[in-house]
Amino acid sequence: MQTRNRILDDMSQLMTNAMGVAQGARTEAENAMKSMMDRWLADRDFVTREEFDAVRAMAQKAREENAALEARIAALEAKHDEA
Repeated sequence: MQTRNRILDDMSQLMTNAMGVAQGARTEAENAMKSMMDRWLADRDFVTREEFDAVRAMAQKAREENAALEARIAALEAKHDEA
């Protein structure tokens, strides 16, 4: 009976060690994949979310300024036509 418990303890220890090794390999593979994806994205010259948001805000401001200028021009043309 003692031998059987020893075998089960050894098997349990072996499985625990194998799970630790597998978890370490998983973490290493995830880090390698993330690093590879970061390099791939950097090579593609994609913009960051912050850069995209900044350009979008600039475009919105330009559209608003353009609409204001169009309204001003229309008012000046109407005033000129009256004169």
